[in-house]
Amino acid sequence: MLLQNLEKYEIILASKSPRRKQLLSELGIKFRVKSMDIPEDIPEGMGMTEIPIYLAELKANAFIPHLKENQLVITADTIVWLNGQVLNKPTDYADGFRMLRALSGEKHQVLTGICLLSTEKKVSFYASTDVWFKELSDEEIDYYLQNYRPYDKAGGYGIQEWIGYIGIHHIEGSFFNVMGLPVQSLYEHLKTF
Repeated sequence: MLLQNLEKYEIILASKSPRRKQLLSELGIKFRVKSMDIPEDIPEGMGMTEIPIYLAELKANAFIPHLKENQLVITADTIVWLNGQVLNKPTDYADGFRMLRALSGEKHQVLTGICLLSTEKKVSFYASTDVWFKELSDEEIDYYLQNYRPYDKAGGYGIQEWIGYIGIHHIEGSFFNVMGLPVQSLYEHLKTF
């Protein structure tokens, strides 16, 4: 393993996301998945960059009573930020349609907060990517929602799916961050953990 400093740890990815699981395994890291259901309530007045770190730390803090000395927990939370507001996961078709209609023709930010937690230390950071959507037709939005049902994704879309192929004309920042895990940034932080 390239990250030899991590050999002393049993690494736990605290996420149900299949995309995060895939991306972390592509780094060549051995880990197991264990997640806890935590209410993701955001305090009033919290800023764009504070929210994803707050949510990632909230997930990590749930592990503190159960954490063993040789364990390292990785938590993550991704938000979509459009015109000063968070777009969460859509609750249903109508909510997803509303979100994609709002994102159509606009630039938005995707931020992922990461928390690395062991019994000795906690490291939190975030990555941000700017994403530009073309103008989407109602037919394109409907097709995507009907065929991909992106109700487990912040902002109601997956960049690695059909809507990303036809709708996103460019990004600035990490592509993998938009998928839910900024692997390059995570790798750099794991090297020094």
